[in-house]
Amino acid sequence: MSQSDTTHNSPHLGDRAEQAQQARKRKRRRGLGTLMVVVLLGGVGYVVWQYVGAPSSQTTDNAYVQGPVVQVTPQLPGTVVEIAAQDTDYVQAGQVLIRLDPVDAQLALDQAEAELAQTVREVTTLYGDNATLSAQIRSREADLARARAQAEQYRGDLARRVQLSRSGAISNEELKHNQAQLDVAESSTRAAEAAVSAAREQLTTSLLLTANTDPAQHPRVQRAAAQMRNAMLALDRTEIRAPVDGHVAQRHVQLGQRVQTGSSLMSVIPLKDVWVDANFKESQLADMRIGQHVELEADIYGEDVIYTGKVQGLGAGTGAAFALLPAQNATGNWIKVVQRVPVRINLDQRELSEHPLRIGLSMTARVDTSDTSGSRISTTANATETEMLNSPQTTLEARLAADREVQRIISSNMTGSVSPQSASSDGVPQEAMDDSSAATVNN
Repeated sequence: MSQSDTTHNSPHLGDRAEQAQQARKRKRRRGLGTLMVVVLLGGVGYVVWQYVGAPSSQTTDNAYVQGPVVQVTPQLPGTVVEIAAQDTDYVQAGQVLIRLDPVDAQLALDQAEAELAQTVREVTTLYGDNATLSAQIRSREADLARARAQAEQYRGDLARRVQLSRSGAISNEELKHNQAQLDVAESSTRAAEAAVSAAREQLTTSLLLTANTDPAQHPRVQRAAAQMRNAMLALDRTEIRAPVDGHVAQRHVQLGQRVQTGSSLMSVIPLKDVWVDANFKESQLADMRIGQHVELEADIYGEDVIYTGKVQGLGAGTGAAFALLPAQNATGNWIKVVQRVPVRINLDQRELSEHPLRIGLSMTARVDTSDTSGSRISTTANATETEMLNSPQTTLEARLAADREVQRIISSNMTGSVSPQSASSDGVPQEAMDDSSAATVNN
């Protein structure tokens, strides 16, 4: 090709390159415009869906399974002689978990039983003394009446002999003899009066010890009975029982170990009573109410298992406020940290039985906050959720057994008691009460 042809074609090549470049620019502008339209429409659609079509909810993966950790502790010191449950075992309330050496408790019970029997016999004798003292008062009063009569007789004889001595019918020696007899009779009368007073004082003291009660209800008997009940309960407590139904965990005790009162031996976890503590940010709590529906997912089961629950309550403070070392934001440099509040969520018992959970497992919770008619805080106690040990029933049975044993010992050692027909309102013979009243009047 000649030089003239090359020169002739050059303008055409430049025009085509410029046209191609302009076409690429137009295509790029159309793509960017289309992309901007798509983004804008997506943003508008998301806003519309979020505020119009989508249900309101709050979600967090800062949620964990919680539950009661019931500590098994001894109520008295002792040496462990048997361990009847191991970690992961399922136990029922009242089942024996640990046995302590019962020798010391048995000896204390034997001593308390002997002291109760001795006290019953002493108190029964004390009631019998009332009748004896009453008879002694009557005997002393009879002696007093005899002494008074004899003194009155000597006094009359002396008066007659004084008249006769003036006429010289009797001697002064005989008169002095009669005077001595009268002095002796009057001394005997005063001694008899003192004996009656002392006997009445003894009866009054005895009545004070036995008034308004019977031998079985006497304070001394009741004190000895309380000591025996305490000894029986101490013997029963050498068998440490499961306080609730659940699974054994955190066993620390070993055979032969000397344990002290209140020391932790093992724990019982009632897995059927677990709940979830979901820690929501403070900015997520505006529409959260008690009773709202919750869906939960456990990491242990994944998306295949969805739990349902309800918001039971919101914590009274943030986690930082109850920390062992709470933050002191008034000192030093300060950086704002979004706080979290624990929200307690109850789980469905049927779902728990089908897919059991363990304390500490991670959960993801989504709370439906569309219904805001509920309360923000609890105003009444939820009686159905009140925690209660099952062991008081076992303790009640032990107390009833102790009461029956106490009544048996009291009945077997009581030699007699005053019947209601022959006793006054305070359980002592009516004659003794009359004598006591007479003593009060004379004094």
